[in-house]
Amino acid sequence: MTLRVAVVGSGPAGSCAAETLAKAGIETYLFERKLDNAKPCGGAIPLCMVSEFDLPPEIIDRQVRNMKMISPSNREVDINLLNDNEYIGMCRREVLDGFLRNRAAELGATLINATVRKLSIPTNNSEPYTIHYFDHSTGGAEGTPKTLKVDVVIGADGANSRIAKEMGAGDYNYAIAFQERIRIPEDKMAYYHDLAEMYVGDDVSTDFYAWVFPKYDHVAVGTGTMHVNQRDIKKLQAGIRARAAKKLEGGKIIKVEAHPIPEHPRPRRVVGRVALVGDAAGYVTKSSGEGIYFAAKSGRMCAETIVEISNNGTRIPSEQELKLYLKRWDKKYGLTYKVLDILQTVFYRSDATREAFVEMCDDLDVQKLTFDSYLYKTVVPANPITQLKITAKTLGSLLRGNALAP
Repeated sequence: MTLRVAVVGSGPAGSCAAETLAKAGIETYLFERKLDNAKPCGGAIPLCMVSEFDLPPEIIDRQVRNMKMISPSNREVDINLLNDNEYIGMCRREVLDGFLRNRAAELGATLINATVRKLSIPTNNSEPYTIHYFDHSTGGAEGTPKTLKVDVVIGADGANSRIAKEMGAGDYNYAIAFQERIRIPEDKMAYYHDLAEMYVGDDVSTDFYAWVFPKYDHVAVGTGTMHVNQRDIKKLQAGIRARAAKKLEGGKIIKVEAHPIPEHPRPRRVVGRVALVGDAAGYVTKSSGEGIYFAAKSGRMCAETIVEISNNGTRIPSEQELKLYLKRWDKKYGLTYKVLDILQTVFYRSDATREAFVEMCDDLDVQKLTFDSYLYKTVVPANPITQLKITAKTLGSLLRGNALAP
């Protein structure tokens, strides 16, 4: 027999999962509702993703080597990458996602332009799952209703995952991201040639940060907040536009986007022979709000586990065997998520702590530790002396800003 796997959602998580499965000769079906989807996303990817996922140069709109952190009082701290060959890649999601999706299809995954509306779960562990979907390639506004039977399902269909609901994965806290793409005059675009900006303050985000990230011919200007504060999202977006007003002067909004972002992993990420990856699983980091790399990596790790435990697709894996993917994921990235959770709790709770955070970012040791961790996706341990220096500077910054309230 040949194992049949359905991957629902063709963002970085789903496409990387489908690519890995197809390369192993597994019968793979990749579902995507909108083939031209442009997810509202800052679009920053770490250097390690470019090489690890073999991304061609045309995927990268800008190579950002300079970051400007801007505090609530408009104190600016410049952070420069120390090595000339290092950069943060800036992408448009429709370009990145399209490339990864097409590569998976070229390698053998069957791409289905469809909306998955239901997953029928078998009562017998040996029976297949049934995917119920509307096929948009066969005409009609809603599409033609069809079904597909498969042995394993990977849910990569984002924060509002239909697969997560069908498998009873449980809910999670989530945030709302809001972004405007703004085309600005050439002289102002030149300012953002290799520079990205991050703004913090209650006026731009009560929970995270706001950003101005350069793309091919425009800048992405956005913010995010927890869903309980989503009624304030347009006010916060007006706040970032006001803070960056001089740099955006003469700009024209060409696209407005909004989307939910998960805040922590779902209670259940593998149930039966159904596994969640990417945003559907809740793999967005706190503090930085980053999810692209972790989505792609989780899709690949999940698929690699399926290939391994199914003996290259010759047997159907069990739930317990599929959970090996979770053990590997949590072991590799659990500490990263905990550290960033702590950073958000400490530094994003008031404008005083945000001022302390920006002050701390002015330190070269902090910059090196932060960028090494971001660019190569590991929590890089500093030597003990450097770690003591960073801890002392952190406490000093918090004390000077009266941020260490009882």
